[in-house]
Amino acid sequence: PGNGKEEAEPSRSRTAEIYGSELAGLPQPERGLCLRRADALARAGRMAEALDAYGAAARLARLRPEELRELTESFALSIRDKELRLPPWGSGGPGGGGAAEGEGLGDPACCRPPELFACPLCRRLFYEPVTTPCGHTFCLKCLERCLDHNPHCPLCKEKLSEFLASRTYKKTVLTEELIVRYLPEELSERKKVYEEEMKELSNLNKDVPIFVCTMAFPTIPCPLHVFEPRYRLMIRRCMETGTKQFGMCLADELKGFADHGCILEIRDVKFFPDGRSVVDTVGVRRFRVLSHGQRDGYNTANIEYLEDKKVEGPEYEELVRLHDSVYDQAVAWFTSLKDNMKVQILNHFGSMPGKEPEPQSNPSGPAWYWWLLAVLPLENRAQLAILAMTSLKDRLIAIRRVLIFVTRKRPR
Repeated sequence: PGNGKEEAEPSRSRTAEIYGSELAGLPQPERGLCLRRADALARAGRMAEALDAYGAAARLARLRPEELRELTESFALSIRDKELRLPPWGSGGPGGGGAAEGEGLGDPACCRPPELFACPLCRRLFYEPVTTPCGHTFCLKCLERCLDHNPHCPLCKEKLSEFLASRTYKKTVLTEELIVRYLPEELSERKKVYEEEMKELSNLNKDVPIFVCTMAFPTIPCPLHVFEPRYRLMIRRCMETGTKQFGMCLADELKGFADHGCILEIRDVKFFPDGRSVVDTVGVRRFRVLSHGQRDGYNTANIEYLEDKKVEGPEYEELVRLHDSVYDQAVAWFTSLKDNMKVQILNHFGSMPGKEPEPQSNPSGPAWYWWLLAVLPLENRAQLAILAMTSLKDRLIAIRRVLIFVTRKRPR
């Protein structure tokens, strides 16, 4: 068997060279020729080049399973010859998400995957491998992290603006199937690390992502223009985890961001070719910051949610009267505005919500109140002070004072 193998190897290499020279002068090789070259390269053990050739054939037309048999059999032979035995990765670094931070770059060679299946960015086993139009394969999360900063291929620098805008990342099925079949233990460990990271990112009490920008209020829309790489990453993670939620806070010179804010829920995201996006969000609930932190460049916080203290008996009856009175006062103020100003408010915030029969039915109070607070000409710090109140009565009194003030100050 040993002598036979020694005789077979030169023959394989010679065959690969012949097919390689035949294709060298063809700008657009036909599918059949691509497959013959790919088979020859696979038999010669030149697996990386074989994958490129199969990829070229796949771009011309979908490959049938029988057309990949030579590759899979050659790969199995390669594994047996080299006796690859990879230890588990361990728990260092998130699966696919550590590309930009260089996690795993210092791993000893014995702990790395075969070069054929190592992501060129994180140097770990491919997880959710995707191939760019220029033909390079990366972990999905690694590629996204790079495209957050620059819309070009990390290897050849080809422009990927259209690829980035469409967000139609398709898995490289062949690479993934080979990993599933021949490196199941390593893939299982990699998947475990990734799932642990997703679980950690899904926690909406601890290390909650914080967008430091403007005031946001429960039930009120808050459209955002996202262009900074750190916030691109943050928004994408919110979508990946399925929570579709993050916190919004005002900036603070001393702490970085304010001690109170509002959770926003993502309703839709529109991407642009240069990586920017417009994110349609709506306020969900208020929170208080317990501690400030950071993760991968964006701010995070441990938080607790705020709810209004409910009252009963005579206090409740007084609250209902105050609620109805301030609502009527708010309607009168908005009705008195000039038409052009009303149109601007309605286009941005929508119509004023109706009066609710039970003012304490929502933990954050009636929706019309937050709509009014958003449209009134108040400084952000004054809005923040009202947002932090957990007494509906106190908030109603505060907004009544504002309504009286703006009504008196209006020019006649």
